Amino acid sequence: MERFEYALQEFGKGYNCAQSVLGAFCEEEGLDIKTGLKLANGLGGGLRCGEACGAATGAALVVGLKCGFFVESDLTQKVFCNKKAYEFISKFKTANGSVLCRDLLGEDIRAPEDHNTPEARAAHKTVCPEMVASAVRILEDMEWEDNDD
Repeated sequence: MERFEYALQEFGKGYNCAQSVLGAFCEEEGLDIKTGLKLANGLGGGLRCGEACGAATGAALVVGLKCGFFVESDLTQKVFCNKKAYEFISKFKTANGSVLCRDLLGEDIRAPEDHNTPEARAAHKTVCPEMVASAVRILEDMEWEDNDD
């Protein structure tokens, strides 16, 4: 099974878009799946209010897992990871037209009750899986070595 298929399978089980994207990379990146799913829980639905797409924010967590800096003085790694995060967001915007959940869905879901309208629920079933697959594919296609030397 390809990674994007795994992410779509998890989305189909009821995990949100951020959880599905992050979950597809947890094992490879050494993050316990339970911890990953818990971390990404609040990111779905555009931070629950139609802002940054959950698939994109889940992918941003993957970028951090892959190359995030954690040594206080390692500014080279910090710059590299920031570059990769920007690269992902740029590619995601190009591929999908926006990084905002409400723009991608075509529905204003800023209030909690907005998520339950028939239109929002329909968009969730059609648009969100596309965003999950897109985020995973973009991450897989990115180069993760610093080749700027």
